[in-house]
Amino acid sequence: MSHQPKDNIPYKKDDIADNMDTQKPLWKRFLAGLNEFYHAPYRQTMARAARDEEDFFMLLLFAESLGIQNPASFYTLELQPLFLENFHEWHTRMGMERCPLQHGGCC
Repeated sequence: MSHQPKDNIPYKKDDIADNMDTQKPLWKRFLAGLNEFYHAPYRQTMARAARDEEDFFMLLLFAESLGIQNPASFYTLELQPLFLENFHEWHTRMGMERCPLQHGGCC
């Protein structure tokens, strides 16, 4: 049985102990993997639902500007300047090639 000299050992015991302290425990890594395994199939569905919800909110927000009567326009008018940056992306996703707003727009 031949023993390797200590100089040929790639890691010293102190280095391994320090590395073990900085890594997550095995059970935390297992839980993270299990969590990813469970949520991965639903990630696309949840992203689509969030995008649909955002589209509905943008429609509600800019409904009065698009010519649709909106009973909450008094409250949504304050939010329009905040969401005007996202308006171009929204109206192109909705199939409107040109900006439908008459008072200036993004295109």
